[in-house]
Order: sequence, then structure tokens, then C-alpha cells
Amino acid sequence: MPAAILASALMSALYARGGAGWLLGFVLLAPCLRALDTCPTVTRALLRGWAMTIGYTAGAFAWFGIAFGHYTQIGGAAGLAILLLAAPLFQPQFLSFALVRHLTRQRYGAAPGALAGAAAWVATEWLLPKFLGDTLGYGLYPSVPLRQGAAVVGTAGLTLLLLLANEGVAAAMALRTAGLRASARPLALAALAPLLLAGHGQFALSSSPAPDGKPLRVGLIQSNIIDYERQRQEKGTAAFVREVLDTHYAMSYDAVERQHVDAVLWSETVYPTTFGHPKSAAGAALDREIVGIVNAAGVPFVFGTYDRDGAGEYNAAAFVQPGAGLLGFYRKTRLFPFTEYVPAWLDGPLLRRLLPWTGNWQPGNGARVLPLRLADGREIPVQPLICFDDMDTSLAIDGVRLGAQAILTMSNDSWFTADPLGARLHQAAAAFRSIETRLPQFRVTSNGYSGVIDATGAILAGTRMGEQTLVVGALPVRAPAPTLIVRWGDWVGRMAAASLVLLGVMSAFPAWRTTHAGETAAEAPAISLAAALPARVAVLSPATRLLAGLLRTFARGSLLWMCLALLLNEALRTNTLAQIRLFSSMFLLPEAAAWCVLALCSAQAMVVDGKLALTRGGRRRELKLSEIAEVQLWRLPIPGPGLSLRLHTGRRWRYGLALTNADARAAARAATAGRPVQQSLRAVPQVYAQTSLAIRRSRLDHPLPKYILLPLALALPAFHLYQHIAYGSAFGEYYSFGLKAYLSAFALWWAAWSIGVVLTETLVRAAISIATLLAALLRPARAIAIRRWLERAGHVALYLGMPGWLLLTIYRA
Repeated sequence: MPAAILASALMSALYARGGAGWLLGFVLLAPCLRALDTCPTVTRALLRGWAMTIGYTAGAFAWFGIAFGHYTQIGGAAGLAILLLAAPLFQPQFLSFALVRHLTRQRYGAAPGALAGAAAWVATEWLLPKFLGDTLGYGLYPSVPLRQGAAVVGTAGLTLLLLLANEGVAAAMALRTAGLRASARPLALAALAPLLLAGHGQFALSSSPAPDGKPLRVGLIQSNIIDYERQRQEKGTAAFVREVLDTHYAMSYDAVERQHVDAVLWSETVYPTTFGHPKSAAGAALDREIVGIVNAAGVPFVFGTYDRDGAGEYNAAAFVQPGAGLLGFYRKTRLFPFTEYVPAWLDGPLLRRLLPWTGNWQPGNGARVLPLRLADGREIPVQPLICFDDMDTSLAIDGVRLGAQAILTMSNDSWFTADPLGARLHQAAAAFRSIETRLPQFRVTSNGYSGVIDATGAILAGTRMGEQTLVVGALPVRAPAPTLIVRWGDWVGRMAAASLVLLGVMSAFPAWRTTHAGETAAEAPAISLAAALPARVAVLSPATRLLAGLLRTFARGSLLWMCLALLLNEALRTNTLAQIRLFSSMFLLPEAAAWCVLALCSAQAMVVDGKLALTRGGRRRELKLSEIAEVQLWRLPIPGPGLSLRLHTGRRWRYGLALTNADARAAARAATAGRPVQQSLRAVPQVYAQTSLAIRRSRLDHPLPKYILLPLALALPAFHLYQHIAYGSAFGEYYSFGLKAYLSAFALWWAAWSIGVVLTETLVRAAISIATLLAALLRPARAIAIRRWLERAGHVALYLGMPGWLLLTIYRA
């Protein structure tokens, strides 16, 4: 265990430093996971989880302990020691991860344990916001394609994928003595998520809209003036404030007069008193001075200051408009614990004496969008964020929902001066707010890493730590198409928590954990060959099965991709011709090719004179029944359900039999009815295959009602409404442009609704498959009954849900 903790801590340290170290995110927990696998008791699992919190904190966040020690003047070593002692509170997700993973592995096996552990990690970070708001997914920032996944799954989803990848690597390490083939399977699964994420990232980058219109040009003033309290004591308050303001005036003059910026942004708390609510005559004079500078500049200024009301003082951002003065404030929402505020239940005179540096600011009331009114007449709604605010995804999401078209971030990173790693990590985390919302961001700090960040998270212009400089950057601004994370919020965290609740409920009922006698985990249910034949099958060699499987997998995967693309790309949602082209090229063509492969390999299978005979045209293949030891369902139903023949020699017959029609499936269903099932991870694919065969196809599943009549029923009222809106009557396009144009338009509507039905069914089938797999794992004896209920629910969702949604849309219109 110590060696595992040390190895993970060293990799965590490299991972946190960025660069090529992001690759270590997929393996850094693997040594600790192997150590957790050998825990015999819950107590030991928790102890090792506690040790993991210390190792990870020491590797990735030693800089924070040192910075904390310097800030509180207790010394870097003492600050680091306090941080390591508090590591379980600093990184609590390790404890829940170790506990849930251990219990689930004991009850259900390794793979469910990996999934449950990852869900516990993500759910803990969602339920218990961490001290720094960090998560493992932030370390993927150096990878441009992978970080784009935050727009879909958020940083919580990136963390989940990293955890599952580490589980795959740990499983491969455990199986290394079993041979290359055994260890290659979990490695392939571990690589699948990053590859899909990278593919999505490349698509997102390639499909980014081209900049249009005049960009927003902002000047960022990094003054490199830090340690306000010490300089006040040395120079006097008046002289020091004068120095701060004069420095910012001079740099702002350069930004306006020479760089021709549209707006000027100063850092957090740069104006060290309440603006607009002066505490003295000198403060009122300084307020008037700043307003005069803004009026002379002719561009809006946004800067960090303080605000106050009857409840107290606030860390705030002031918006000052030329000719109008103070436009409004944004009050910082996420205050940093024990430096800017103390929880009320802990606050008191004793704590103030022990921690004299603790602040007493009030939190703001959430996201706020304020306008930047530019000299050229444009008015751009922007969302300000102050320091720790940029670690909160929900604030950025609320801002874009309120109409923000850019993010203005102000921070004071001076306490990272001794260790710039903290400031660099802070900037990377802030960049994820732009990725998630697709909003450009202008970020200024007092002496840290200021930068101009585009909608993909790329830093187009920036500073080094500890330099006084002006950064000028121009970025396109627009109302972005809402990303999935903007639409649904942190849906990964919620789903992780819900899945744990579901797992706990299912585990509470002993009947759901029953293992039926009569089969071991290694056995696969055999089917009587005589009962399954005669039937029409496709005789597939390994190569032809691979070809047909790849074609069909690509076709079905393309449907899921289209669902996501339509959800995220508004332009595609309104372009029927583009949808038809995509649907035809990515689904219809590969699906038709797979059907052709199966048709070319089609044969009649029957038992004749004690032999299995496969006949196609004038060709015939035979295999003696006496040579067949076992007939098994395919564990992986690709390109569809089918049978494998295991011979007495121990090897499989080289040809597989794909069940290509209803008769073949009905025969296999009759042969498998009533077979015992058990709760075992290895048995899940077999149970799932049995549920697929056990379901008789309904008349509602026939292509005619599903893909022709249902879209027609949906297209007619929608097209009728369109004609009234666009042309003033039901036949307006016919009267204006003739019958050909009218019928062509209706054909496009019909085609669009047909694609919509197929995509809706794809999502329904995906949900049914996932729920059936869970039933096969957790309640295998009831899997077939659950699948039947799910199929009925799917028919309701398709045949009643889509018309109901259309009627509701028409009613609202």
C-alpha cells in the first residue's frame, strides 16, 4: 500500500502540472485501485481510502498548504502539515469511493464495483462542494479535443471517464498473468471513453461557427501590485491608494488611446474601498476622479471594489459607463472559506482571535448579467465573475441562461506568488467555464495569469506570473447555441447520485440478490439445436460477421451521434436537407450494406439424417450432430442475435448462425424458455440475449406503421400549420408555386418526421437496453418480465408521446 500511494502521489503531482502530464490522468489511480482490490474488510478499505486522500493531496495540492501557511504567517511547512491532517475533509470523495466500491465488489463483482465507485466519487463532489471546488477532470485541460467534452458532460463527466479508465487499467494489471487476450479486454474498454471523447472534441472544433460581426476588444490591466496591507503600512494609506490608481490610469490610457479597446477591465478589489458608497470625503473625491477618468476615456470600465448595504460589505465588481457614471454592481457569490467569510455556526470572538485574518464579507445573490455599452453603439450583455466564482459551473450556466454573451473574470492571485502552480490551475479551471457555456472570456488578475480565452478554452493572449503588463484581446461575441451542460446543468452528478440510490434500494431486497442453483457463472445456457431448427439463418464466417457487425454498429452509433448533434447544433435542427444527407450517408448506407452482407450469407438450416444441413441455392454445408457438444447464444448480439456451435474438441465451429427472421428467433425463444438464470457479471450478456429472444415483435414494431404511417400522421398537422403561417392557407404554397413545389415541400416534412421517429426510437431503445442490462445484473430472474414492461413503455413513448408533444407545440403556437 505505501508503494501504491507513493506512485499515485507522484503521478498526481505531474498530472497537476499540466503539459504532457495530462496523459497520467488515465493511470494515476491504478496502483491504489489494485491495493483496494485486496482489502478484506470495510475498515481496511476506509483506511486505504484515507491514505489515498493524503497521497493525492500531497501530490496535487501541496502548493495550497504552502500558500496557506504563508498567507496566515504560520510558515509553509506548518500550512502543509495542517492541509495533510485535514486531507479527508479536503478530498472526501476518496472515502465514499473506497467504501461503495468495496461493498459493491463484494456483492456484485468487479465491474459493478468500478461503476458504483466512480458514481460515488462524482456524487460526493456534487453533494458536498469541495474546499477548492476542484475535480479530477480539470487536469485534462492541456488536451484540446478531450476538454471539449465538458460542454456535454461537464467536468464531473470528465472525472467519471477518468475513473473508469483507471479501473480498466487496474483490471488489466490484475489479469496480466492470464495472458494478453484477457488483459486486452479491460484495456480496450478503458481506451473507448477517451477515444469517443476525442472524436467528439474534434467534431466540436471543426463545426465551430465562423466569427461574424465586430469582435469585442478589451484591455486587461495587470498591475502586479500586491500585498496591499503591508504596502499601506509602509507608505501610508493615501500614498498607496494614489500609487494604485495612478498605475491603473496610466495603463488604461495606453489601452484606450493606443490599443483602441472597447472596454477596460481591472482586477479584483483593485479599488480598496467602497465605490459609490464613500466612507469619507476623500473616498467621495476618489469616486468622482474615477468617473471623470471613465468619461474622458469614452469606454466603459469594469473593476473590482467593494459594495455595502444594511447587511454588510460585499466583494464586488463595479460597471462604470461614460456619461452615465455607476451602472451597477455584481456582488461576489462564492466567497472563499475562512479568508472572506466564516460560517455563522462557527463564527465568534474566540475564532476571530485565533484567525485574525478572517474576513467578514457577505455573499452575493447569484449570477447577474450587466450591459457593456460601447462607443460604437453596441450593447453587449456580459457576466462578471470574481475569483472563486469561476470554480462554480452553475454560476456560468445561470449567466448564459440570462443572456450573457461574454464572461468578465477578475481575480487576485497574489497569495500564489510563492508557488505559481496554484494560479495556473485556477486559470485552467476558469477556462472550463468558457468551454461549458461556449462564451468568450476576458480574465484579469493582479499578478497571476491574465488571459483572453475563446469559446474552446484556448488562451489567445496572456501574461506570465509576477509581471506588470497590459493584455489586449478581441473575441467574437454572440448568443451561443446552448450546450447540453447549459440545458441540463450538472446532470452527471445528479445521475450518479440517483444511480447510487437505486443500487441501495435494489440491494435492500434479498429476493433481488437470489442466485439460482443449477448453473455456475462459467456456464452459458445451451439451446437444443433440434428445437431451434428449421429456420432461415445467415451463415457467417468470423470475417463476414466482423464486417456486418462493424457496418451495423456504425449505423446505429451514427443515430446516437445524430441525436446529440441535433440537440447541440441549432443550424442542423432547422436544415432538413442536411439532416437527410447525414441520415442517408451515416445510417441508411451502412445499414443497407450490413443487410446485403446478411442476405448474401443467408441459408436454410435444418437437421437431416443426424446432420446439420445449411443450404443456399445449390450449395450445401453439413456438420454431424454428434460432433456438436453445445449450442450457445452469442454473448454479443452483433450484427444481431445468433448461435455458436461448440464442438467436442473444445473449439468452436468456424461459422456462426445469425437469426435473421422471426421464425428463427421464435424457435430459439421456445428452446430457451424456462432456463434458470443467475446473478453474475459474466452471465449478464447471456441473460440480455435471452430477454431479446423472449420478446415477441408487436405489430407496432412493423416498419409500415412505425416508419411510414406514424411520420405521416405527424407530418400532416405540422405541414398544415406551416402552410397557414407561411402562406395564409392550407394550400397556400400550391396556389403560389404550383403542385410540384407543394408536394416537394410536403415530402421534405414527411422525411424530416421519419428521421425524427427513427432518432426518437433510437433513444427509447438505448434506454430500454440500459435498463435491461441493469435488470440482467441485479434481478436476472425478472429480466424478461422487466423487458416486456419496458417494450410496452417504449411503444407508449413513441406512438403517444410524439403526437402528444406535437399537439402541445401546435397549441402553444
